[in-house]
Amino acid sequence: MAAILSRPAAALLLLALYLLMCAAVWWRHRRRRRQAAEESAALLPAADAGAPVLVLHASQTGQAEQIAWQTAKALHLAGMPVRVAALGEVDRDALRGARHALFIASTYGEGDAPDSAAPFARDLMAAEASDAAGGLDLSSLQVGVLALGDATYTHFCGFGRALDAWLRERGARSMFDRIEADRADEHALSQWRQRLSHLAGTADLAEWEAPVFTSWRLTQRRHLNPGSQGGPVFHLELVPADGSSLPVWEAGDLVQVSVAGEAADATDEDARRPREYTIASLPADGHVELMVRRTAREDGTPGLASGWLTQRLAIGGGVALRLRPHASFRIGTNTDRPLILVGNGTGLAGLRAHLKARSASRMNTGIGGAAPAWLLFGERQSAHDAHYRDEIEAWQRDGVLARVDWAFSRDQAERVHVQHLLAREAPRLREWIAEGAAIYVCGSLQGMAGAVDAVLRETLGEADVDGLIREGRYRRDVY
Repeated sequence: MAAILSRPAAALLLLALYLLMCAAVWWRHRRRRRQAAEESAALLPAADAGAPVLVLHASQTGQAEQIAWQTAKALHLAGMPVRVAALGEVDRDALRGARHALFIASTYGEGDAPDSAAPFARDLMAAEASDAAGGLDLSSLQVGVLALGDATYTHFCGFGRALDAWLRERGARSMFDRIEADRADEHALSQWRQRLSHLAGTADLAEWEAPVFTSWRLTQRRHLNPGSQGGPVFHLELVPADGSSLPVWEAGDLVQVSVAGEAADATDEDARRPREYTIASLPADGHVELMVRRTAREDGTPGLASGWLTQRLAIGGGVALRLRPHASFRIGTNTDRPLILVGNGTGLAGLRAHLKARSASRMNTGIGGAAPAWLLFGERQSAHDAHYRDEIEAWQRDGVLARVDWAFSRDQAERVHVQHLLAREAPRLREWIAEGAAIYVCGSLQGMAGAVDAVLRETLGEADVDGLIREGRYRRDVY
């Protein structure tokens, strides 16, 4: 009979297997980054190719950036030199020196520019608009604008429309009428591809396809906040229904869930709209984990997607799902930086994924091998809403988290939120930023995200916050 492993030996074996799995994930991540860099280099124009087509994106959740890269690759395959950049990276000289520019612009909040484009909107668009007589002359530039938005908001495609108007006021000539896409609907994107074909002078411009929805299976659902004054929050775990290996994703990425097949009580338009959730896990965990709050309609009935996922869908039931990269909330160049993680509610999902990645990095490099993190998280009540408290306390003991600040708004007479904690810790905030920290904010757009941004600007200064955005050290996933 084979000898039974002792407990220490078994523990060491399990640890070795886990480290091997983490190393495999890390290797795949490095390979994808290398492939992305090679693809980016391939899009750079040859020295004698003439002025490239500028493909500029203003993206909050990464969708505009993804379409920009698809656009650039299609034009590149048609033989056109292209340059892809975030709108915030482009200055007056770049616009003046270009002959063709394509803008893919999302709208953030109620008509605002996305974070990455906010300095451009304020320092160039607003400044130029105030001096029309002596402003920037773009009469030699031909432009096309794809505006992305959500028709449920009052100022649908507000920033895309404002950008288009500003370009026309500067004298830029439109190659075609502005195209507006409600939640990136396929009809609008098809129009965009047709216009690109005309620009490239070809009828067979390479097509691109969005990732298809595939069938996943719900394997676990756990109520995280029984007894809470807020809406119920659930932890979900899902795996591919066909038993295939997991696709690869990174901390910060999203999933889109299609509820069209479960929408007998919803309008067709509402049912066709995929719901997006930030992934709370890593591939090494063996499944996709989500945090979903059950929302309620005006009549008190559960929301279409959240009600289905958290209540009606049986364990073992099928889910139509696809993954979507969210480059704007990935770790990017901040791998070795200290992290300041700020969030509330189900926004903890994205922050949790980053903490899992930071923890895995420490295991791979040894204790002390990864920069520390500081978590500021807000919810209603400590007794019911301290989601994943055991994990967070373990990360704190292990040194992954150097500091944790909880803001439970209903545990005292005066409401306390994460922005209040951040303001109280202004000296510490300045110290962490001076040491190179990056800031990640995940959670509600209304209230939290705007208030946190105001604290950052008051504490650090407008110019320094804009600099953090340009450096990719201030990233937000807000909804």
